Amino acid sequence: MSPTEPPTGAPLADAPNTPTIALRYPAFRRYLTARMLGMMGLQVQSVAVGWQVYEITGDPLQLGYVGLAQFLPQALLSLYAGDVADRFDRKRIFAICYVVLTACTLALAFIASSSSIQVGLIYAALAVVGGVRAFAGPAGQALTPSLVAPKHFANAVAWSSTVWHIAIVLGPALGGVIYALASVQTVYFTAAALEIITAIAIATLPSVRTARVEGGASWQRVSAGMRFVWRHRIVLGALSLDMFAVLLGGAVALLPVYARDILCVGPTGLGLLRSAPAFGATLMALVLAVRPIVRRAGPVMLGCVAVFGAATVVFGISRSFALSFVALTVAGAADMVSVFVRHTLVQLGTPDAMRGRVSAVNLTFIGASNELGEFESGIAAAWLGAVGAVVAGGIGTIAVVLSWAWLFPSLRRVDRLDAEALAPPPSALE
Repeated sequence: MSPTEPPTGAPLADAPNTPTIALRYPAFRRYLTARMLGMMGLQVQSVAVGWQVYEITGDPLQLGYVGLAQFLPQALLSLYAGDVADRFDRKRIFAICYVVLTACTLALAFIASSSSIQVGLIYAALAVVGGVRAFAGPAGQALTPSLVAPKHFANAVAWSSTVWHIAIVLGPALGGVIYALASVQTVYFTAAALEIITAIAIATLPSVRTARVEGGASWQRVSAGMRFVWRHRIVLGALSLDMFAVLLGGAVALLPVYARDILCVGPTGLGLLRSAPAFGATLMALVLAVRPIVRRAGPVMLGCVAVFGAATVVFGISRSFALSFVALTVAGAADMVSVFVRHTLVQLGTPDAMRGRVSAVNLTFIGASNELGEFESGIAAAWLGAVGAVVAGGIGTIAVVLSWAWLFPSLRRVDRLDAEALAPPPSALE
């Protein structure tokens, strides 16, 4: 395929929507496989890091620093990384990032083999991981719409989310089992192998044509995505809803505490608990691939975020491993609906030439909700205890939903998820 040839092709571009239409694009299938393996590698690594840090320190606050170490570089670099994704070959950027992530994982394996492990060195390696992911995220997200026809993009989102969450199910479970049966070094080597395979798979993708940005002052280019999101109230409402809801309601950072001290299920149980939200999200993504959201997307999104908060409260007070697993599964399924709606409206509502920069803003919000949320959970656990922190966070998520339904009426009124319905206002493009 030449660099100027559209990746879709007329026959597929004109094909009707079916539950598997996006999977008929060969480049999209390879891309999905690569992303699944790469995310599995990162999840395998995260299990090792979380358990190792808590085992060394016994301090929930240190688990918060794991998230903070990754979030700060992402926050500092993401807007610039979005500009890079709009100016250079997105496929090449994505592949190079996974080569560097492989090196970081091998560095963590070397640190773990030391007779006197320095937690500070783990945080330093994670800071590099966060910086690299700042570049990988916008390039990867902005590449996706170029691999399928616009009319099939919603289906591509559903399948992308499905394999993404399959990786988040399999990765932690695999990491927990390897940790229990072998060693932490083996966990890191497994993660590194998955990441380098991802780099190779992405590098061998066919070239695709994407809009490129040229000229203009650097800061004007970099900040264009931020201005676009601020002026597009539907996009701003969706991104900020997810950020604050997960920032308050995320319990992932405290799972090592629950696994070791509350539920007493060890590293294998930790892997299963980390997999539970992704298990629920995978099931929901499959449902969305077959039965996509056709109408009332905004109210459905708000309702599911409220369910996410309620499920978090149930997990917080549970003392049963089975109930905890079910609560996290329900939370993951509810969050999947929010992810589906958000990702579809952001990508379809953004011109291709700006997708890298808008994706960078999107990922900054996601990073704030995930990695910064882990830091918030660590601080809250230090003040309120692990149970109090999780329960308060779930209640806070429900409060955020009620507030956003009032603050962003345009989000509440979103009906159909298509490019025409989600077209940005002219002011957002200025």
